[in-house]
Amino acid sequence: MAIKFQFNKTSLNELNKQLKIRTRALPTLKNKESALRLEVKRAKQRSEELIDKLESSLKEYDYLAELWNEFEPGLIAVKDVELVTVKVAGVRTPELKSVEYDVKEFDVYAKPMWYSEGVRILKELAQLGIESEVYSEKSRILDYQRKKTTQKVNLYEKVQIPGYNEAIRKIKRFMEDEENLSKASQKIVKTRHQAEEEEEQL
Repeated sequence: MAIKFQFNKTSLNELNKQLKIRTRALPTLKNKESALRLEVKRAKQRSEELIDKLESSLKEYDYLAELWNEFEPGLIAVKDVELVTVKVAGVRTPELKSVEYDVKEFDVYAKPMWYSEGVRILKELAQLGIESEVYSEKSRILDYQRKKTTQKVNLYEKVQIPGYNEAIRKIKRFMEDEENLSKASQKIVKTRHQAEEEEEQL
């Protein structure tokens, strides 16, 4: 990215201002990047923990496999999932607040004794699956923002800050050269005037 500038004081002041903004922002961006990196790792770990917990719970209830055939399909369904927005390292992310279930009424006396326990187990398994998905989405959002922040850090660090420094150096050098030329030409003019005055006096 070429930085546009003119060889004058106004351009020099503007470049200095832009350089200062980026130099000040860089440490903050680096901190945000490392915070996001950490949060992505945490969200991924939490999602994986919940998946592992879901899988181990499914294995734990393997002994009920025969009984699930007696379970009435559609007895329980997820009615609503309530999410809240939480800011993590300045990024808006979802967090599970609650899961609402729709449980059809059943005759406790007519159905097997374990039906109530079956409903509780299904709620628990659904909760684990939903929460894992929420953490997976949280991880995806945070990772996307981390990549954007990394790009900005690289842009500032590797392109813009060196570019502004180079442009400022060029303008200063040009202005110094211009000043030296001006002084040299003034000297030449002065010397010429003196020479002319001396000739006139002779």
